[in-house]
Amino acid sequence: MSSAQQLLLTAIRCDIDNLTHLATAADIVGDISHFIHMLQRERGASTIYLVSHGQRFKTRRDTYRQHSQQAETLMRQRLEALSQEARPQAAARLLRRIAAVWYALDELGALRQAIDTFAITPDAATQAFNQLTSGLLAIVFEAADTSIDPDITRTLVAIFHLMQGKELAGQERACGAFGFTHGHFDEPHRALLNQLMTDQQRCFDTFVEFATPEAQLSWQKELSPRTLAGICHLRDIACQRSTAAQSPPRETPDTLGETWYELTTLRIDSIKTVEEALITQLSALCHHKINQAEDALKKAQAEPCRPTPAPCEQLLALNVAPLGDLTASALTSPLGRSLIELTQAQASRLQGLSDELENTRKALRERKLIERAKGLIMAHQDMSEEEAYRFLRKTSMDQSKSMADMAQAILDLSSMLKRKEETHSR
Repeated sequence: MSSAQQLLLTAIRCDIDNLTHLATAADIVGDISHFIHMLQRERGASTIYLVSHGQRFKTRRDTYRQHSQQAETLMRQRLEALSQEARPQAAARLLRRIAAVWYALDELGALRQAIDTFAITPDAATQAFNQLTSGLLAIVFEAADTSIDPDITRTLVAIFHLMQGKELAGQERACGAFGFTHGHFDEPHRALLNQLMTDQQRCFDTFVEFATPEAQLSWQKELSPRTLAGICHLRDIACQRSTAAQSPPRETPDTLGETWYELTTLRIDSIKTVEEALITQLSALCHHKINQAEDALKKAQAEPCRPTPAPCEQLLALNVAPLGDLTASALTSPLGRSLIELTQAQASRLQGLSDELENTRKALRERKLIERAKGLIMAHQDMSEEEAYRFLRKTSMDQSKSMADMAQAILDLSSMLKRKEETHSR
């Protein structure tokens, strides 16, 4: 076997090893997703339990705590297996993230005890849960960051932003449960609710950008317009200057708290369904890539030959004949190939910078559209800036459009009506 053949086989084996590690990471992402979901339920129930001084959600909180503990046990087993994996490719940052989460998991029992004895405030308990969930999401982010396969990376990025958006939706559930059960939203909680709505929408927009067409279809199918309408109605109540207790008299603040919790839970469970489908796709993609690499290894072992030229080398080969001998030999030499790879890498970096610049320009254009549309709404509907923004956001969500698209539609409609008025005045 020639040295070239040996190097090729070693390279393919490295690919298989990396893909196998990614498949393991995909399984870990699935376990983390399940644990976070259980933890989110426990967090929301704990908030209502604390705010009501143990009068509400005691049994439900106990049930959710048991579910969280079961999910935690499974996740710990998977993380332990990864930490014991002796492979240099295992990123140190990923292992450090896992170590940090391990410490937080060990403190979870003390947090639950503090909730049992009312030795912690609802906000402090929510914050403790948030920090643990943030650490778990960081593991998913590191898994995406260490992936070297573009298809797998894209899927991981979509999953990460979907999970992050769902976590923000869970925090919104906890924040709303606090205000509605308490009977009043003070300014800090109202501001937090608005911020959580904005941030989760940004995450979901990024998810849609990176998701496969199948995942996008599942996303549109799972989210119930009726549930979203109910949540938007309660959001409007929460963000009003009046208290939740001054909403429709047939619902007491306590009832509103439970209604809010049930509606937001329906939405979060729907998001979880999409998340599970995406994680299943990720696992299938990893194993498909492994099978492809293993087939390539068998073929390379059975048919010793020169590796198939890369597309750029094939293109260069077409132009070798008219060139001088020195240029032709330079292009086919190892140094020439290194220069070609260097040029490709530089071109890739430049393209990345160009894409980043274009994304920035796009964001600025969209912001200008939203500001113009907001100004029109303020002028014609006699709304404050905050009310106009909430109106625009709610309308875009109701019609399943981005805020930029909704803003453009409002501006187009305004221009059309203005032209009509000018025509009639003549």
